Amino acid sequence: MKRPPRHDEMRLWGMVTATVKAKPTHKAAGWTPKAQKSLVQPTSLQPMAPLLVDPKTITPAETRRAPGPLEGIEPNRRRKIAREHAPLDARLDLHGLDQDRARPVLEAFLRRAWEDGHRAALVVTGKGKLGVGVLRARTPEWLADPALRDIVAGVSPADKRHGGDGALYVALKRRPPKV
Repeated sequence: MKRPPRHDEMRLWGMVTATVKAKPTHKAAGWTPKAQKSLVQPTSLQPMAPLLVDPKTITPAETRRAPGPLEGIEPNRRRKIAREHAPLDARLDLHGLDQDRARPVLEAFLRRAWEDGHRAALVVTGKGKLGVGVLRARTPEWLADPALRDIVAGVSPADKRHGGDGALYVALKRRPPKV
């Protein structure tokens, strides 16, 4: 079973398909044996334009990490959480909180859950009025913040039995062993 393509893969594929042009056929290009003989071969090469970026300063894509939204949870791990085969011990309900109060509560909750050794948490944001909620929209941004990058592995929408669109599964990274 194939996994669905991720957002960044679809964006990359869109860039590739936008740059591809159809190869002209011989008929469409007006190619004939006589036309081939009359083609003019270039006698001199044009000099290349100088590089505008120093190649030594370019860092590989593996070492860079964009500060954007987090990737989703791995499909198998998400499935185990949704079917309750993996423990979902930590739960937080943000109903009734405004965004100024909800962010510190969310950060403290996730830090405490990570310190307790939990690997997954459920964060209920609610859907908001008419399906447009402030907490629902802002929570993924807060989870992608550098303050939580060291403990949050990924975020995915919750299954219907856990709140559907009004909740998120948050996968937490393993806590390093104490020395």
